[in-house]
Order: sequence, then structure tokens, then C-alpha cells
Amino acid sequence: MIVSIFAAILALIYLQLSIYVVKVRTKERQSIGAGQSELLERAIRAHSNFIEYVPFALILLFLNEYQGLASHYSYILGAILVLGRLLHASNISQLNEKIKLRVFSMMLTLSVILISAVLLLLDATIGIYV
Repeated sequence: MIVSIFAAILALIYLQLSIYVVKVRTKERQSIGAGQSELLERAIRAHSNFIEYVPFALILLFLNEYQGLASHYSYILGAILVLGRLLHASNISQLNEKIKLRVFSMMLTLSVILISAVLLLLDATIGIYV
């Protein structure tokens, strides 16, 4: 149930990123690819990067929740994922990107994936959720 909340929040962010790509495509009059527009390229990459990481992270979070991860840990991991994705999308979409913020946002996202994977492996091998 907890992961469902974060999946819904992330779906809304995904829709916003999709709408932003359409708006920039319309403004730049570019229906395929990014052409010479750095702004469009950044909008596309923000959208693409989101869809490259979020589904896998949500699957891992769901599996942990399903197998018995304490609810407060599910909330923490979900919140970290949302924060990481918001920071990444808002930063990479800008022409004056702050690379340290981008790195930090990816560290947040990757930490959720790593922690979730390790927890699942620990549960499979030593039964931490029993």
C-alpha cells in the first residue's frame, strides 16, 4: 500500500515531464529528436532518465514492502526516491545545470536501488523479514 502512494506521486511527476517535453517540442518545432535545441535535449533526457530508473526502483520497493519491510523504512526509501527524481528532473532540465546537484540526485536514486536490492538479498539468504 505504501509503495502505491509513491508510485502515484512518481506517475504524476512522469506526466509533468511528458507534458514539458511536448511543450518544448512545440516551441522548438521539433517533432522527432532534439534537433539543435539543447533545451529540448535536456527535457528529453530528464523524461528518459526518469523512466529508466523509476520503474526498477518501484519494483524493488514493492518487493520489499510485500516481503515485510517495516512501513517506516518503505516511507523513507520512497521519499528518498521522490526527492532524488524531483531534484534530478528539475536540475537536468535547466540550461544552467548544477552538476553537483545532479550527482547528488542520482546518488539518492541509486541508493534506493542499492539498499532495496541488498535488503531483498538479505531476506532471501538469512530471512531478515521473518
